[in-house]
Amino acid sequence: MADPKEEHDIPADSAEEPNHDPQFEPIVSLPEQDVKTLEEDEEELFKMRAKLFRFATENKPQEWKERGTGDVKLLKHKEKGTIRLLMRRDKTLKICANHHIVPTMELKSNAGSDRAWVWNTLADYADESPKPELLAIRFLNAENAQKFKAKFDECKEEVRKQKGDTATNARDERQGDTSQGDEDDDDEEEEEEEEAAVSGEASVLGSAAGVRENTDKVAEKLEELSVKVKTSEEKKKEEKKGEEGKEVTAEEKN
Repeated sequence: MADPKEEHDIPADSAEEPNHDPQFEPIVSLPEQDVKTLEEDEEELFKMRAKLFRFATENKPQEWKERGTGDVKLLKHKEKGTIRLLMRRDKTLKICANHHIVPTMELKSNAGSDRAWVWNTLADYADESPKPELLAIRFLNAENAQKFKAKFDECKEEVRKQKGDTATNARDERQGDTSQGDEDDDDEEEEEEEEAAVSGEASVLGSAAGVRENTDKVAEKLEELSVKVKTSEEKKKEEKKGEEGKEVTAEEKN
């Protein structure tokens, strides 16, 4: 008896496996975007792999907690000149340390270790909002730790000089503004003196003109008086001559 399975006809389509392409055209195309890390405007001064810790004061008891392992960098802004410490975790690239370098920071050895340092920062931006932190960093060996400390201290000195130059420039600008203000005051005083002198001359000329005008008026009045006096004297003389003529005529008649 024949086996029914053997008598079953195999379809021709299943004899040859078709080429299956699992790729599909996307419905919406998403263009690639460049994600900025805000490090584009900064110059990398130092970079080395290390492990970072923070002192968790909120825990009871207080303890050191690991923040992450990755590359610690010292970055200088190309325009502002500020220097900051930046560290990101491996793979996730999440920030675990981000604060400015200031002259008051000091690296201290952690429990006598020659490859670990401890320091304080008043404003760490690893969690976006700034807050004071006590941080510790550990390197692979003592040589790497010393390289980090040397560059860290060099950055502190550069920031100190920059702040000193900024303060000096600000003081010079204030002094320049003060001296310029004094010069402006002197110029204003000179202008006021010149205006006063001109007004004084004008008043003198005005008074002189007034005096001259009064003198002319007085002279005219005196001249009028003298004319009147002359006229009255002439009348008197004529009257006197007339009387004398009358007397002579009377005598001749007698």
